[in-house]
Amino acid sequence: MSKILIINGPNLNFLGIREKNVYGSDNYDSLLEMIAGKGEETGSTIEVFQTNHEGAIIDRIQDAYSDGTEAIIINPGAFTHYSYAIHDALKSVEDIPKIEIHISDITAREEWRKVSVTAPACDEQIYGHGLNGYLEAIDDAIALIKERNNRG
Repeated sequence: MSKILIINGPNLNFLGIREKNVYGSDNYDSLLEMIAGKGEETGSTIEVFQTNHEGAIIDRIQDAYSDGTEAIIINPGAFTHYSYAIHDALKSVEDIPKIEIHISDITAREEWRKVSVTAPACDEQIYGHGLNGYLEAIDDAIALIKERNNRG
């Protein structure tokens, strides 16, 4: 059984309300239901944390260091493009595998969205797969946990 933390940053709670042409019409509750189903399917404990506040994201990443979290999946939202503080928090928990996720294809959007300052602190980045990207990230997180555990 794996313990995975999913962190969703600003405006993710407005899925199904904001920019449906970019993020789709499924709401945040449907994302939570998908994640819960994947947790049951994989036998994983998955905690989802959402906040619109940068400091709360940093605090939760730091808490992951000592609460048994085995992998972090993070959608930092717009913080992706300028939060060196979140980058540094992710780097500080280097023993925990980390995957950055984005619902939209950030490389096909505005110029400022094409650069992620947080991705270099992660093991992997997934973008443009819609909400299903979260399911892919969970599978990849489980694989990274197994790989880490096999190394010792």
